[in-house]
Amino acid sequence: MKNEEQERQSIQHHNHKIYFLVIIAGRKQKNELLTMLTEAGTPIINTLYGRGTVKTGYLMNLLGIVSEENKVVITSIMTDVKTDTVMNMLVEKFGFNEPNTGIAFAVPVNGLLY
Repeated sequence: MKNEEQERQSIQHHNHKIYFLVIIAGRKQKNELLTMLTEAGTPIINTLYGRGTVKTGYLMNLLGIVSEENKVVITSIMTDVKTDTVMNMLVEKFGFNEPNTGIAFAVPVNGLLY
């Protein structure tokens, strides 16, 4: 009975599309983002550090457009279901739909070579 259930889960898992997810945000959000990805069951997470290129001036500060210079780039590989969950959490919990909060995008992966 267990073998049939494991085989069914394996077949269902193979029917999911795989995505390469990229999240770019301020370094201050790194720990919260990694915790959220871990709790969502993300199997592979890679973290890189970067520096933003936007230079803030008087007018940008006046308009409230202040970019954090130190960035974190988090990449991950996950199924379409987890990608949808993570993207929704980025909007709901981290406000990624608002300016100056972060950028996230997912690219479909047709296959993996290892």
